[in-house]
Amino acid sequence: QVQLVESGGGSVQAGGSLRLSCAASRYIVGNACMGWFRQALGKQREWVSSMWSGGTITYAGSVKGRFTISRDNAKNTLYLQMSSLKPEDSAMYYCAARADGLCYSDPIRYSYWGQGTQVTVSS
Repeated sequence: QVQLVESGGGSVQAGGSLRLSCAASRYIVGNACMGWFRQALGKQREWVSSMWSGGTITYAGSVKGRFTISRDNAKNTLYLQMSSLKPEDSAMYYCAARADGLCYSDPIRYSYWGQGTQVTVSS
């Protein structure tokens, strides 16, 4: 079993920053595809960013240049640094992992999910 626990969400004003963390219960961050997703109320779950086990990083166009994904393999933790936040970024943010294969933007491809952490950006 793999448990993922997100933290770091909260309420900020537009233009502010937050740093999200995703702690894994067993070593997986360094040898799996890790991803961040978000879901606003009433909308589909949206891919935000992924990091391949080899370190390759991809971002959704809506967050590129504002968000940064990173990992600390020793701590088995994934991070998402969010800057220049906009009200449109408000959502529940989830981290996810694929223990095998390539990274994908489709959430159905991910095997493990956290419970989410809420981000609210006010104008």
